[in-house]
This record gives sequence, C-alpha cells and structure tokens, in this order.
Amino acid sequence: MLFPWTAVFIACGVGLWFALPFEPGIVFYAVTAALAAGAVLLRAYGPELAYPLAIILGCVALGVLASGLRAHSVAAPMLEFRYYGPVQGRIIGIDRSQSDKLRLTLDNVVLRDVAVGRLPMKVRVSVQGTEAPPEPGQVVMMTAFLAAPEGPSEPGGFDFRRMAFFDQLGAVGYTRSPVLLWQAPEPGAQVINRLRSRLSAAIMAAVPGDAGAFASGVMTGDRAGITQDTVKALRDSNLAHLLAISGMNMAFLTGFVFMLVRYGMALWPALALRVNAKKVAAVVGFAVALFYLLLSGANVATERAFLMVSVMLGAVLFDRRALTLRTVALAAVVLLVAQPESLAEPGFQLSFAATVALIAGFGGLELRVVQGQMPRWMIPVFTLVLSSVLAGAATAPYAAAHFNRFTDYGLLANLLTVPVMSVLMAAGAVAALLAPLGLAAPAYWVMEISSRWILFIAHWIAGLDGAVTPIAAPGPWVLPLITLGGIWAVLWQGRLRWMGAAPAILGFALWAIVARPVVLISSDGGLAGIMGAEGRALSGPRGAGFTAQSWLENDGDLALQKEAAGRAGFSGPRGARLFQIEGWRIVMVGGKGAAAALAPACAMADLVVLAASVEPLPVPEGCLVIGREALRDTGAISIKADATQLRLQPVRDAPRIWIGPRPVRGEIVLRRDAEAPAAIALQ
Repeated sequence: MLFPWTAVFIACGVGLWFALPFEPGIVFYAVTAALAAGAVLLRAYGPELAYPLAIILGCVALGVLASGLRAHSVAAPMLEFRYYGPVQGRIIGIDRSQSDKLRLTLDNVVLRDVAVGRLPMKVRVSVQGTEAPPEPGQVVMMTAFLAAPEGPSEPGGFDFRRMAFFDQLGAVGYTRSPVLLWQAPEPGAQVINRLRSRLSAAIMAAVPGDAGAFASGVMTGDRAGITQDTVKALRDSNLAHLLAISGMNMAFLTGFVFMLVRYGMALWPALALRVNAKKVAAVVGFAVALFYLLLSGANVATERAFLMVSVMLGAVLFDRRALTLRTVALAAVVLLVAQPESLAEPGFQLSFAATVALIAGFGGLELRVVQGQMPRWMIPVFTLVLSSVLAGAATAPYAAAHFNRFTDYGLLANLLTVPVMSVLMAAGAVAALLAPLGLAAPAYWVMEISSRWILFIAHWIAGLDGAVTPIAAPGPWVLPLITLGGIWAVLWQGRLRWMGAAPAILGFALWAIVARPVVLISSDGGLAGIMGAEGRALSGPRGAGFTAQSWLENDGDLALQKEAAGRAGFSGPRGARLFQIEGWRIVMVGGKGAAAALAPACAMADLVVLAASVEPLPVPEGCLVIGREALRDTGAISIKADATQLRLQPVRDAPRIWIGPRPVRGEIVLRRDAEAPAAIALQ
C-alpha cells in the first residue's frame, strides 16, 4: 500500500522546485542527486525501519531532478521585444481565443531581421478572418504584432508565461492583415493534425451548427468551431469537462469498442471457442485508445486517461484486477516525471481528484450488498448519481480555485447529460466504422440529437438564477492543505485516516479569510484596480481586458470591466486617473497626452505610474515615477500602504528560467520620511 504514496512525494518534490525563490544551479542539482543516491543505498542496505524515510527522500529528490531536467530540456528563445512585421510559419494548431477569434499556432517561424538563434520555436497569432479555412501543415505569411507571453496579472496569479515556456511558445500576438498561403502541406507533414482537421470537417458537414462543433470537439479534440458562448454555457453548467477528452470520454469510447469486439466475436461460436475474446478486445481497445490520444492532441487529462486505460487493459490481458489506487499512482508517477509542470495545471488536478474519489468511493462501498437491496433497474441510476456526487465533490475545490466559480446546479446538469454523452461517443465510433461505406447517416443523426440535448441542458442550466456563485482566489497554501487532507483520508488505513480532516478544514478556513490585494497595477501601466466597498474599481472601461477580467474573477466578482470602471475610487480625466490609499496619492498617466499630463500629475501625487517610456519625457525634479522600463522588470504590481510607507510587490520577484534574462526586483518600499529623489526612481 506504500506505492500510491510515491506519487504524492514526487509531487512534493515537483512543487518544491517550482516554489524555489531562485533558479537552481549545478551545485543544487548535484546535492539533490547525491541525496537521491543516498536514499537508494539506504533502501537497499539500511535497516527496515529506515525504508519509509528512504522512499520519501528518494521520491522528493526525483521530483526536483525531473523538474529541473524538464525545464532545461524544453528551454527555447522567447521574443525579447515587441515586434511588428512579416511572420512566416507552418500551422501546427488551430483554436479560438477568448474573444472568439481564430488562432493559429505556428512553428518553423521566420521573422524579419531576427537572428535564427533568437527566433521563437512557436508563435500563436489571432487572426481577423480568412478567405479559406486554414489547414494544419500549411506554410502561411502575414503581417502581425507579436510580443513575449505575459506573466501573472497579479502576484501569485496564473502564470501564462511559465505555461508558454513549457509549451515552447515564444511569442503571441494578432494580425489585422489577411493570412496568405505560402506553401501547401508537404507530404507526410502534420499527419495527425491534418487527419483531425479532416475528421472534424466531416463531422461538422454532417452535423451542422453548434451541435456539430461540439460533437467534433469531443470526438477529435478540434474546438476551433466552438463559439465562446457555447464554452461559457458549458463552463457555467459544470459541463466543460465533456470537452476535456478525459477519463470519461476515453472510457466511453474504449469501453464501447471493447464490448463491440468481445460480443461480436461471441456471435461466431467457432472463433469464440478457440480465441480468448476478452483479451482480443483488450488489444483492440488499446489500439483505439492510442489513436484517440494522438488524435485529440494529447493534453494532460487525455494522457492520464490513456495511462489508466492502458493499465486497465493490461490487467485484463494478465488476468489482474484493473482499477485500483495503484493504477492511479502509476499514471501520476509517469506524468509527473515526464511533465512535472502538469502538477499545477487544472486538468491534472481535476482528473486525478475525480479518479481517486471514484475508486476510493466505490471501493469503500459494499456494492454487492447495496445491489442486493434495490431493484435491478435502479442500479444504473444509483451508480450514475453516486459517481456524479463523488466526482463533483472531489473536483469542486479545484474548479473553484482555478475558475473562481461554483456551479450550483452542476450535479443536475451532469445527471441529465452524462448518459447521453455515452450515446454520443458510441455513435461517433459507429460513424467512423460506417463512413467509408457511406452508411454513417444514422450514426450522425444520433450524434446530432445527443449534442443538441447536451447543449440545450448547458444553456438552460447556465441561464438559471444563481447558476454560478463567484469564489475568490485562494491563497498559496489552500489547495495543498485540502489535497493533503484528502490524500491522507484515502490512503491511510484505520481510524487515523480521519486525521485528514484537520488539514482540509484548515485549508478551507484559510480560503474563507483570504485577503485580496487592495491595489493592483497592470504590467503595462495602463490599468489600475483599487478595492472598495462595491468591489474593485478599475481606472478604465477598456484596455487590458484579460487583466481586468482576471482581477475581477480572482476577487470573486462577476462584474464586467465597464461596470467596475463606474465604481467609486478614481477621479480625474481619462489620461490622468487619481486614487488614494492610506493618504498616499497615486496617479495613472497614459494616452497621447502623457507628456502634457506628467508635470501636473507629479505636482499632486506621491507616485506616478506612467504607461509610456520615461526617458523621452521631461520629468520634474523629485517626481517619483514608475515607467514602462521599470514595469518590464517588475511585471504587474500589488500595493499595500500604511500612513508611513508604500509597499510595492512585483510579479517578477524571483529569477526563474521561464522569466528570461531581464533583471527582477524584490519588494519595493517607499517611506514618507525618506529624502525626495533627485529625479526619477524605479525607471
């Protein structure tokens, strides 16, 4: 029973590496490797009482080493400046942005006047529209605005730059010009992506509208046709997991294929008597699962599901028990060692939380006793309700922490759609078998009816009053404590397992009293947010839309940016917005009139945040200014204040590998009794 703990301790090592306030060097890794070697020797030759300690130390060291190796193996150039000009590259991915714009991910990138050694490996560009639908493998050209991926919108927030670093995404941007085809796909290039695109097009041609886009998304992983309105409805009804291609999708598909092959062979007695149909079905099911993994794009949830299905089918081949916590632990170990960064991703946390809860919940229930006490027709209903309750309860804290919302009617939505989802997946498999024969029309009809029902339920549930309860973002220790409590309760044996309630309760208590930053400044200096009685007031109704949305969602606030900009807290004209905190006067200066507004702002403010470069502007003597140059080093800033000092906490406060070569700053403290600077500070 010790093996499941190995995944926990490896995860601790991964978390430790990502939490380091410095970038480890060769000495750090040498010491860690020596610690791992010592743990191996202790396990091999030490006393039996030392075995648990050896396993703990070895697994933590393995997590640290795997993280460092992964980071340095995927390191690739990130664009170090803002770029405008021609962009050429090969399409390797197509999806949609939050503004419903089509996005193209390109590799083999060529940028004008950028040396080969400084070129990003991948770039992602939002496009206004194309005359012909783009296809993976095409080499295209456009004129685009590009910049490096942004860091967190606030200290401790979601770090898009870190995620982009591990995805080797070196620049993001947009284009207003047409996308021109430079070269058709080469033979054999992007085979899986092109196959996904063609299968998606075939499904959407047979199943029109949003239903076809949804069916294509769950069958192929191609979500480019799904509108943001549909995505929002699925998210607000707790049905977004249907698009994740996770364990449920993989189980439905492979389970249907397994059943089809096994019982299909049983219809041929001469074959069934000579061949183990169950094991043949397991081999075919594995092949289908592998194909589905590759077709769907192999995200973390799909990889976890594939590993689980592979172990389960392997157990069938070797006549072993298929679903156990050891199976889950094995999948976690493989993912954490191969992709340590996945530990912080919502897909990893949600999928493993649901899987562990289902296995532990059903394992601790005497199903035979329960089944003997109810009519046979009630058993599927009981199983559906119990699995929805277990999975929903286990994933609720992680969904609330990452997406800042609790879906009040999510259980009802899942009860009404999950059975239909199994029909949709089965119909998709039948359509794939019959399409080459031209007989797939009935299967497509079933897919359409199933998809329309799911989308109807999603929009209905999302439209109910109180469908979504906003949740403030938790502090850094909340999820680790809740996770520790849950893992202890599941893995420990005997009455001591109830000790897991203590860290979980502590985690929820810390979440309940979490304090949000009073003042936030965006990384470009163009937007500020100050917490007030009505919620966070924003300095402007437009601009930095993603940052504004992130701040409000992390506050547990469902208001739109325009609504938040109308709240009390700011005064002054658009280009010089003034606010106060504990007697400190701060002015946000920006726009075309920045040069003219700077001197008056300096005269009335203790601190000026300038959404422009400081150097070409005439800055009055003694004026304290944070300009664009300083913000490039600090990133977004949160501000705390009292009567005597102003404390500025930057996002970029640790020199980690994904931040790049630019310098970082620690906390900046400004004091009223300090001598006024001669000219400019923090520039």
